[in-house]
Amino acid sequence: MILDGREPAAIAAAAQALQQGELVGLPTETVYGLGADAANEAAVAKIFAAKGRPSDHPLIVHVADAAGVDHFARDVPAFAQQLMQAFWPGPLTLILPRRPEVGAAAAGGQDSIGLRCPAHPVAHALLLAARALGVHGVAAPSANKFGRVSPTSAAHVQSEFGDSLLVLDGGACEVGIESTIIDCTRGSPVLLRPGQISREQVQAACGLKLLSKEELIAPAPRASGTLESHYAPNARVRLMDARALQTALDMLGPDLDGGLATIAVYARAVLRLPSNRVLYRRMPDDAAAAAQQLFAVLRDFDAQGVKLIWIEPPPDTPAWEGVRDRLTRAAA
Repeated sequence: MILDGREPAAIAAAAQALQQGELVGLPTETVYGLGADAANEAAVAKIFAAKGRPSDHPLIVHVADAAGVDHFARDVPAFAQQLMQAFWPGPLTLILPRRPEVGAAAAGGQDSIGLRCPAHPVAHALLLAARALGVHGVAAPSANKFGRVSPTSAAHVQSEFGDSLLVLDGGACEVGIESTIIDCTRGSPVLLRPGQISREQVQAACGLKLLSKEELIAPAPRASGTLESHYAPNARVRLMDARALQTALDMLGPDLDGGLATIAVYARAVLRLPSNRVLYRRMPDDAAAAAQQLFAVLRDFDAQGVKLIWIEPPPDTPAWEGVRDRLTRAAA
């Protein structure tokens, strides 16, 4: 059932469900999450079962504010505190040393845990209401089946899990792709997943060089959304530059049969289409706008029965890194 997240009664009902060990769909500024009490192992197990997600693949725990970090993390480095001050609430997840007595299931059994303070007002209201009931953090991966396209509306969540799940409707997600993930467990910040918050912003906020996973000697902790294949629609995704796209479209010709008519194109370039049976959506020239609509576009193509999605890769610039990452994984 979908409830209006602006209504206090809906927030109260969702907080009570979390306290009772149930799952809740909740909006954040990035994507919608499938939430459970992060300290309740049985509740966390329901997330893994509902998503079909391996239990050793860690979840991000959402907290109401920076004070909530102390419940789950220990030995928080100074640069991590600087990042919290700069970007929380907001689309930034920090991997921190975990207190051994809490959050093991949500952390996938690791001695580190991912924490985030979301900026969405409905998420913030829910986290405060849940904390008043003794729920200090909400484990909430994206509210979709494992590996599939993340949801950016309450309707997307309902389409994944049906009417029985309580979903708070907070409107369309403003950011549209998942949070930037920074590993803070090894003395210097390490980028595990790009997002809206850029490398340059992270480095400016903490005064340290941001390392990449490839620069590490020891393996980085497992983190959400970092598998090679992820964020994938049912249709097969292929990335092609504008020239290759136009060449492929020209080869189709005007007489498309039923199979070839199931092609969709998502590109910034203005292209000549051989037939109106090729679905075309123009990708925004602005990286933030493209991120905000990306998952909704992929879901819409799936809903129209598309079998192939041809996408023009985004520019190789810092602003587009998060979108490039999601598209590369979707095409894997």
